[in-house]
Order: sequence, then structure tokens, then C-alpha cells
Amino acid sequence: MVGVMTEPVVQLEGIFHGYNVRVLERVELVSVQSSKDRSRPKPTINYNAKGASGRERLRNRHRPDRVQILFVGESPPASGRFFYQADSGLYRAVRETFVAAIAPLAETDFLDSFRSLGCYLVDLCSEPVDKMPVRDRRRAWKAGETRLARTIRALQPKIIVTVVHSIRANVRRAQQQAGWSGIHLELPYPGRWRSHQIRFRLQLMPLLRKTLGKVLLPHSSKRRKDRTVARS
Repeated sequence: MVGVMTEPVVQLEGIFHGYNVRVLERVELVSVQSSKDRSRPKPTINYNAKGASGRERLRNRHRPDRVQILFVGESPPASGRFFYQADSGLYRAVRETFVAAIAPLAETDFLDSFRSLGCYLVDLCSEPVDKMPVRDRRRAWKAGETRLARTIRALQPKIIVTVVHSIRANVRRAQQQAGWSGIHLELPYPGRWRSHQIRFRLQLMPLLRKTLGKVLLPHSSKRRKDRTVARS
């Protein structure tokens, strides 16, 4: 049985966990960037030029041995940016939310930590669809369901997080095809709308804290050991 977490974050009274949503909408969502991310070399290979095969090779390099949380997006953007190139809007939104939930991540290479935590992101469609007419876009979503079902069946994640509301029905059908059961969180895409950015963060953070908050990152362990040695 799939537990779908679809309850709206913002209650009718405008309150979530004691915070007033109108106040939160005035809060600037600041991009947190660590020195490790700033020093990350830009990819020397133009994966966009090599199409889907190049993107998938890059994605596969970051696949965990055991997937705990599978994030599902719509498709790589037509702009050529890509989550696993650390240059897309979704990458920034996911990283900011993870850092807000698990502070030590601010001092790590995020994509490495994302993999170490058992997190992986795939797309419903292998090719960009965000510039397609609506009818063609929906056909592409439908066509991607079988491939996504195979991915879910192979990876057997404990949790699936859909990061675009518009594809949630397609992801649900893929889950059914795969015979998968677990927790399914459905989020709005954290794009241009501030309300979507806030809802994305507020819905995802509790899940991250509960599921991953007690995981000791290798980077954190090293810093703790260094501090212990320094005190002795």
C-alpha cells in the first residue's frame, strides 16, 4: 500500500507549524553555497550536446548503491542545465532545502552527500519537454510511465518524492505498474512562484529530518574526530 502525503502544507488559517505563511512569503530564500561547491570545477564535457545518453551517464555516476529516497522530476530542462551538473534551478532548490534540514551539508560537496544519503533523482521523460505544446507534453509524460516503472522496480526505494505536481498521476501509475509500496510525497515545482518554493521547502524538510537527520555523514565524522584530537 502506498502512503501518499498530499495534505496541503498551508492550512486555511495560513499557519504551518506555528509560522504565518504571509510572513514566510516575505522571507528571501537565500542560496547557501559552501566553499566546496564554489570550488567545484565546471563540467568539461557538454553533456547536453551528447543528448540523453550523456546525461544518463552523468546521472548514473551519482547513483547510490541503495536508494532510500527517489526524487522524480519531469525531464531535464531544454536550457541544457541539469541537476547532476549542479547548475539547474531544481538543484539549487533541493540543495537549499537539504541544508536547511541538515545543517552539516553546507560544508560538503552536495552531490556526493546526496548520493551518500541514499538519494537519487530521475526524470519521467528522458528528453526535455518543457518547451513542448501541452498536448505533446502530456503524451511524453504518458510514454515515460513504463520506463519509470522499470526504474522503480529495479531500485526499490523506500520513499518516492515527486517534485512536479503536474506529473503526479503519471508517477502514481508507474508505481502501480512496478508493484511498489511505500511513502510517496508530492511537491509543487519550486520554480518562479514564491508560494511554490515555500511549500516545497516546508513539505520536504520534515521528511528529510525524520529520515536522514540522524545519518552521520563521512565529512561530519571527520570534523568531529579532528575536534576530539584537538581537545586532547
